[in-house]
Amino acid sequence: MTLYGVGLGPGEADLVTVRGKVTLENCEVVYSPGRLSRTVALEHVDESKIGDLDFPMTKDEEKLRAAWKEAASEIAPNARDGDVAFVTLGDPNVYSTFGHLRRTIDAFHPDVDLEIVPGVSAVTAFATALGVEIEAGAGLSLREAAGGHSPTGPDRMILFKVTDTPATHEGLVEAGYDVTYGRRLFMEHGQTIVTNDPQVVDERDYYTLAYAEKADLEVEQATAAFTRDDADESDTSSEEDSTTSDELVADGGELIDLERAEGCAHGDCGGHR
Repeated sequence: MTLYGVGLGPGEADLVTVRGKVTLENCEVVYSPGRLSRTVALEHVDESKIGDLDFPMTKDEEKLRAAWKEAASEIAPNARDGDVAFVTLGDPNVYSTFGHLRRTIDAFHPDVDLEIVPGVSAVTAFATALGVEIEAGAGLSLREAAGGHSPTGPDRMILFKVTDTPATHEGLVEAGYDVTYGRRLFMEHGQTIVTNDPQVVDERDYYTLAYAEKADLEVEQATAAFTRDDADESDTSSEEDSTTSDELVADGGELIDLERAEGCAHGDCGGHR
């Protein structure tokens, strides 16, 4: 019998992997640490299978450790008797709350078998939504930008936990970066936004990320030499078939703040993975 850490992907129910869907359907209990992950899981399992977990709204490490010990104590017996899942947005091993559960299970319930089911990470989903190609040979770093932090150094970065976009933007621009922000991409709850203006996303939101690239970065790939004149004249693609980042600004419904405190409740104070 097994405890599965299942990645739900960036937020839309149809971006859960086939393996993730099958795993959820076969598990007897599906534990959810937050309201948005619960909503996604409910697209694949009946509500009667959902096991909600309570976490204190605090950054106090002692209280958080106690909460994770309590959660592990609830989950472990069910994982010994049958298959259960703990779901997270994104991927369980990328900026995820699942790491807290895994470490707690390893420490206090080492007999519980554990398996990871990967999910589509916010890293790749974000790059796709922005039309950013991380080409072969390129470097990409993940950084954290909570509280207005502006990490610098790498040529390209995807930043999680962007909670003070004006402060982060100022530091990045001063360091020579072009920055694009994305909020609630591939999510059915709240307003989806893609913008270069930090003021548009200056309100703190749990699910705001940023892509920063050195303004003077030049990468020449072999196929970049192709021009429009080189293309086959039978190419029938049109403007109607293309999608620009401007078109990604869409209203997914009234912005709700149910998940804003979720990161702190899990000990992360962070964004989706």
